[in-house]
Amino acid sequence: MSLFYVARYQGPEAATAGGPEGAEAGAHGRARALLERLQSRARERQQQREPAPPEAAAPTEPATRRRRRPRRRRRVNGAESGSPEARQGKRRKADGEDAGAESSEDAPGEPSSGSSEEAPGERSASAEAAPDGRALEEAAGPLVPGLVLGGFGRRKAQKVQPFLPRWLAEPSCVRKNVNEDLVPIEDIPEVHPDLQKQLRAHGISSYFPVQAAVIPALLESAACGFLVGRGGYRPSDLCVSAPTGSGKTLAFVIPVVQALLSRVVCHIRALVVLPTKELAQQVSKVFNIYTDATPLRVCLITGQKSLAKEQESLVQKTADGYRCLADIVVATPGRLVDHIDQTPGFNLQQLRFLVIDEADRMIDSMHQSWLPRVVAAAFHSEDPADPCALLQRRQAQAVTAASTCCPQMPLQKLLFSATLTQNPEKLQQLGLHQPRLFSTGLAHRGLEDTDGDGDSGKYAFPAGLRHHYVPCSLSSKPLVVLHLVLEMGFSRVLCFTNSRENSHRLFLLVRAFGGVDVAEFSSRYGPGQRRRILKQFEQGKIQLLISTDATARGIDVQGVELVVNYDAPQYLRTYVHRVGRTARAGKTGQAFTLLLKVQERRFLQMLTEAGAPELQRHELSSKLLQPLVPRYEEALSQLEESIKEERKQKAA
Repeated sequence: MSLFYVARYQGPEAATAGGPEGAEAGAHGRARALLERLQSRARERQQQREPAPPEAAAPTEPATRRRRRPRRRRRVNGAESGSPEARQGKRRKADGEDAGAESSEDAPGEPSSGSSEEAPGERSASAEAAPDGRALEEAAGPLVPGLVLGGFGRRKAQKVQPFLPRWLAEPSCVRKNVNEDLVPIEDIPEVHPDLQKQLRAHGISSYFPVQAAVIPALLESAACGFLVGRGGYRPSDLCVSAPTGSGKTLAFVIPVVQALLSRVVCHIRALVVLPTKELAQQVSKVFNIYTDATPLRVCLITGQKSLAKEQESLVQKTADGYRCLADIVVATPGRLVDHIDQTPGFNLQQLRFLVIDEADRMIDSMHQSWLPRVVAAAFHSEDPADPCALLQRRQAQAVTAASTCCPQMPLQKLLFSATLTQNPEKLQQLGLHQPRLFSTGLAHRGLEDTDGDGDSGKYAFPAGLRHHYVPCSLSSKPLVVLHLVLEMGFSRVLCFTNSRENSHRLFLLVRAFGGVDVAEFSSRYGPGQRRRILKQFEQGKIQLLISTDATARGIDVQGVELVVNYDAPQYLRTYVHRVGRTARAGKTGQAFTLLLKVQERRFLQMLTEAGAPELQRHELSSKLLQPLVPRYEEALSQLEESIKEERKQKAA
């Protein structure tokens, strides 16, 4: 039984017919006219297949035709075969049959509208004439309600909004204007007076918005001391998503230092994990500033020193075993795992704060399995029969009344990033406990690695940052960089490339061009050399620093006026961290991105979806670059010679 029909135009007769009787009479007339036309076409085809003299064919045709027995009436869907409803059902059935099927026998008779006889020739003719749309349109009977095929217009598919956990969908909103939304130090009395004095000594009289929101929340979770959570319960983990240069480092340094001021025995209570050595060194420097007048000790383990030297600063062997020498450890993931495996006496069982800075990149490096190793070391118990086993930390499989009745030191995780992922599947790897999110963006945002955005802005950018892009060709890229540095008068310019090779070649080319104090910052240099280069750049001795993405993460270099993306970043997160090296702490800055014609559309669409401010098109005509061309061609020849010499040295 057919579940749908195809709507057809009924013709002018149906429009003029009035009432049910008129409609039935019109249907009979249309059926009779259709049968006549079909029979005439069938006779014409029969004559073409069997040619015969016209004078002999006419008298012999009735005599040679065999008379057929009348068929018995059948019921078609509850109606007799001779009724109009039955004929309408046959027409629907004929529409679905193969239009090319033909019968070998045709009947030239003209049955009446109420006759119950139907010859096989009529059926074959009906099937063969099915493709004739005009005939079927005229023969269409009254329509009945049903599903009408068609209406398949091109429509934009509705975007499916992802379902997020409540803590992700409804974050604690933080204001992002670091110039207008400052909070005086006196307005947060929970901060220790000694730390307030240290802040004022370093020229800080107000907190940035993210600091004013996160510091009280962390101090509240440690209000009962670091040995036990508030009310005996484990405190919530915190996730902070704020723009670059908004003061996230100080937002966890102040509360961690204050929570550990009351410690008596030295144990590793706070562990800060960062993705790069330079960033770890920068965070360690901030901790040292605010722990100078306290008994707390900070240790940096990043692989810049030998493993034995770092072990000496971590633990000390005594007659009774080992004594810990650090309260706060700042580390990179690889070196941290080395000490967990190879340093005797390295104990994380008293760990209270686990800070993960640049959390999105640290999640991407979870294949190194550093976090499960840290958590296992924090909950590891060597001797359950120890007299102090009652206070040892145990990792409960489920939160029950029995699992929370014994007091134990909680392990609180703190995540900070300018591009924190909102993909619950990735965040699940961190094992967060009743997390709480502080964000400068809007609520109800989408998943990122489909990089789907749920609202107009996925990431927040510094308020004082202006975005530009320069359309150019591949050969004119170095000329554009030289023009921006020499003609626009910037004193500190940070230029990013996508590879170490591009960075090195651009450095050699600019050095051969002359007139610019240029340096290279990449993995070609060791940690000590990179540290000296950054210091010279911050002091203004280097005007142009050409770098890979090694400096794009968290490095705080004072006074960067311009960021140039020599190679357009492929991912949105990379762009956010690159341009975040300028316009920090409420200052202003500019970012220029050099785009080829094939890159322009995709790049602009990526930033539009990210909610970035509109990029201003900055075109440089050939007349502006023409004065630089003669020296540029000489520099190209010198670059070729320099590359040949380097290849010879490598081969030797």
